[in-house]
Amino acid sequence: MRKIISLVLVVAFMVSCSTVPITGRKRVNFVSDAQILPMSFAQYQGFLSENKLSANAAKTNEVKEVGARISSAVDRFMRVNGMKAEADSYRWEFNLVEDKTVNAWCMPGGKVVFYTGILPICKNTDGIAAVMGHEVAHAFAKHGQERMSTGTMQQLGGVAVAVATANKSPEQQQIWNTVYGVGSTVGVMLPFSRTHEREADRLGLVFMLMAGYNGEEAAEVWVRMSQRAEAGQAPPQILSTHPSNVSRINDLKAYLPEAKVLAKKFNAKALAN
Repeated sequence: MRKIISLVLVVAFMVSCSTVPITGRKRVNFVSDAQILPMSFAQYQGFLSENKLSANAAKTNEVKEVGARISSAVDRFMRVNGMKAEADSYRWEFNLVEDKTVNAWCMPGGKVVFYTGILPICKNTDGIAAVMGHEVAHAFAKHGQERMSTGTMQQLGGVAVAVATANKSPEQQQIWNTVYGVGSTVGVMLPFSRTHEREADRLGLVFMLMAGYNGEEAAEVWVRMSQRAEAGQAPPQILSTHPSNVSRINDLKAYLPEAKVLAKKFNAKALAN
């Protein structure tokens, strides 16, 4: 069974492997921008039509200004690093939605939503920039496309398991399907999600620094998030799509010196061009 799953993953990885800029991580992505961006833009407009935008003009403008500065930094990076076509494909948009949920998200192609519920956690403009950098980084690293790709791989693995166990009893087939479902989720899909979150934390830190914001605030956002969470509320990290608050705080603090060097380097290269 392991051989079947491994073969499916290896073949898919070999035919669709690319590299995330800055971090250098190898990613699996066989979903093109032409496939996903029209869907992303349409879903975003549908969401906005069904949800209430914030009436707080000052906070709305603050979110939009921070988004514009950070997306501009990302655009500069792409254009001086041989990514002009990708830069041209983004349609950056930033909206503040009236909702108590503590959340923000970015769809492929640069469509960002902040919920008013996350603003107290952000606390200040630099905190907004930390969250914004993280969300923009998801789009920059094409995490949405990669999740779709790995989801397809998981489905293909399920088909392979079904074919390999076709001559077994229904009870044995059910056992193998359960083993594959749990193994592929805990062993592949969840680690991918946690990898994406850590990568977005680091890329977002670089981008907010490039845009002129205080990078120290990135870790402080997660300090405030951890203070808000009730004891025992979060699932064990191995069963979570996100790293623990503590691990994110430690990683952001440890990565800050390198992020400052990278931000200075990328800004200097952009100015030279």
